[in-house]
Amino acid sequence: MSRQTQSSLLRASTFLLAILALVTLVPYSTPMVSDVGYHTVCPFAPYSTLTLLFLAGLAWVVRGYLNSQKG
Repeated sequence: MSRQTQSSLLRASTFLLAILALVTLVPYSTPMVSDVGYHTVCPFAPYSTLTLLFLAGLAWVVRGYLNSQKG
């Protein structure tokens, strides 16, 4: 797999994970209240949100490392 393809996949992964992190905080009618204090799409918010943001940041760092390598 070429470096350009890897970089594109990591960028797409970063944006997808960041969007999913935001979706976990969207208000939604569920019987369970999340730790945020209101009814959300994901009952594990904010922990799932932080995990997804961490993974997005990790993908961004790996992408930056791949782009900084020569060759």
